[in-house]
Amino acid sequence: MDKITHTNTPVLDNFWMPFTANRQFKAAPRLLAAAEGMYYTDVDGNKVLDGTAGLWCVNAGHGRKKITQAVERQLSTMDFAPTFQMGHPIAFDFAAKLAAHAPGGPKGGLDRVFFTGSGSESVDTALKIAIAYQRAIGQGTRTRIIGREKGYHGVGFGGISVGGLVNNRRVFPQIPADHMRHTLDVERNAFSKGLPAHGIELAEDLERLVALHGAETIAAVIVEPMSGSAGVILPPKGYLERLRAIADKYGILLIFDEVITGFGRLGTPFATDYFGVVPDLVTTAKGITNGTIPMGAVFASRKVYDGLMTGPENQIELFHGYTYSGHPVACAAGLATMEVYEEEGLLTRASELASDWENALHSLKGLPHVVDIRNLGLVGAIELAPRDGAPGTRAYDVFVDCFNKGLLIRVTGDIIALSPPLIIERAQIETIVSTIGDALKRAA
Repeated sequence: MDKITHTNTPVLDNFWMPFTANRQFKAAPRLLAAAEGMYYTDVDGNKVLDGTAGLWCVNAGHGRKKITQAVERQLSTMDFAPTFQMGHPIAFDFAAKLAAHAPGGPKGGLDRVFFTGSGSESVDTALKIAIAYQRAIGQGTRTRIIGREKGYHGVGFGGISVGGLVNNRRVFPQIPADHMRHTLDVERNAFSKGLPAHGIELAEDLERLVALHGAETIAAVIVEPMSGSAGVILPPKGYLERLRAIADKYGILLIFDEVITGFGRLGTPFATDYFGVVPDLVTTAKGITNGTIPMGAVFASRKVYDGLMTGPENQIELFHGYTYSGHPVACAAGLATMEVYEEEGLLTRASELASDWENALHSLKGLPHVVDIRNLGLVGAIELAPRDGAPGTRAYDVFVDCFNKGLLIRVTGDIIALSPPLIIERAQIETIVSTIGDALKRAA
C-alpha cells in the first residue's frame, strides 16, 4: 500500500483527547471520517483496515444497517425516558434478551441485569453491588476489594483502585483494595499458543491476601479472565478454576470483568463460557451495542440479586444508578446488535478462525525485536523488546507505520494488541500480519 497523507485537518485545539499524548498527536494527527465493514476511511479518503474492532468494541463490523435503523426508529418514537421509579418496555426487553445469552448459560444463573453507560460504570457498579450484598447478608465488615497487578477496570475511582496499571493510579486517591500478582511470565511462557502452561500457583495470592487482611474484610475479587488493555495477558491453565475455589472457601464474591471478552471475542458468548468458570458478577460494555451507543451492563447471579431483595417492599434495595441506565436508544441499539450476532453466528465465529489467527500471528516469531506472541480466540499480542532508555517508542513507531500503510493496530507500552471485528476473513488476517511484519522489519 502507498503511504497515507493527511490534508483535511480540522481545528484541533479544543478537544482534550483521552489517553492520548495530545501535543504529539496534534502535531501529526490521524483522523478517521467514515467506516464500513472491516474498514475505516480517513479524512483524505484512504482505506484503513480495522485490526482492533475500533477500541475492542465493534465486534460485528462497522456500519450495520439493522442497528442504524433500530436507533433511528427508537429516536423517532421516544428519545429518552427515566428508569428511576419509572420504566419503559425496551429496557426490559433488552434485559431479557441479554439474560437469554447470559454468561455461563442457563445453569450459570447470571440473569439479573443492571444497565450502565460504560465499562467503567459497570465496574464501579459491580464493586458497589458486591459490598452492598455482603452488608445485606450480615457481612458488613467486608469492604475491601482484591484486584490484580496489570489489571484494567476502567477509570472510575473504584476501577483504578482495583486496577493495577500504575499510570492510571499514580495521582488519584483510591478505595480500600489490594492486588494479586499478574500472570504475565514471558520467561516461562513465551510464544505459548493459547493458554500458558505455567502460573496456576499465582492464584494462591488470594490465600495470601486473606491471611494478611482477614476474610471478614474482603467483599470480592475482580479479574479480567483475559487482560486486554495491559497487552493480552492470558490466565495460566487452571488459574481461574483455582481462584473460584478459593473465593468460595472464604465467602468472597468473584467478579469477572468481561468488558473486552464479552460478546464473542474468544469464540464463545463470554469468557465465562470459554473457561467454564462461573463468577458471581460479570461486567460488560463495548460489544453490547457494537460500539454504536455508549452502554454497559452488569450480570448478577440470583444469589447476589436475591440477597439484596430484602426489607420492606417500598424500600430501594440498592441506592445506585445512572441517568442513562437502560437508555431507550442504547437498548434499541443493543437489541439490534444481539440480533446481528444471532443471525450471523458471531458469538461463536471466532472459534472457527482461531487456528488460522494463531498460526498467522506466530508466523511473526523470529522477526526483529519480537520477544513474545500471545493469542486466544480472535485476540493477539506481539511483545517487542524496548529501546534502551525509550520504552514504548518502538511499538509506537510500528503503530504509526502500520497506519500509514492502511492498518489500524493498538499499542500499550511495547506491546502490539490486536482484536479485529468478528466478521474478518482469512485474507484480511493475512493482510494484518504481513503489514505488521513489514513494519517490524523497518523498526530500528
